[in-house]
Amino acid sequence: MTAILTVDVFCSLDGFGSVSGGWGGYWGKQGPELLAHRLALYSEEQRLVLGARTYRAFASMRSSDDPDSDVFDPWVNRMVNLPTTVVSNSLKAPLNWPNATVEAGDGVDILARLKQESAVPLRTHGSLSLNRSLLAAGLVDRLQVTVFPAITGLTGTEPLFQGAQDFDLELLETRTLDGRIQEFIYRPSLH
Repeated sequence: MTAILTVDVFCSLDGFGSVSGGWGGYWGKQGPELLAHRLALYSEEQRLVLGARTYRAFASMRSSDDPDSDVFDPWVNRMVNLPTTVVSNSLKAPLNWPNATVEAGDGVDILARLKQESAVPLRTHGSLSLNRSLLAAGLVDRLQVTVFPAITGLTGTEPLFQGAQDFDLELLETRTLDGRIQEFIYRPSLH
């Protein structure tokens, strides 16, 4: 049995996965529907997979003492407590993340093995370079893109798919959250 792998990413309308310049988390556009939906998604049994760079970013935010930080959203707290595999050739155990293990080696090889061995679905969040490799290898079953209503041409960083292969996308689901945030779930196939 092969576990389903979902690549889960956030972006601005112009395709940037993160932003500098004071926008804040979620580009300041989050609302109760988004947060409830994310909590429901991450309440399901699954294994989280992160690249080293994303793990480091999340782990540093997690150590924040700011109670108003987006890091304290219930879905993020749930995500942090999921069984997690961090793909890294530089990090060593133990990690500052409950239920996390580090696996060294090629991310594609690690995910191909996890897809065969895992009894639960797999999900990445962020981890853009890892995601591009997984897409190119044909390992991604679902591409979940949450688009926030912002154009970040001057302050956008990390274009989601820059340098990726070309893909055809079959739309499986779509929803609007809080009347302004769009979520698209696709089945990708190499073009």
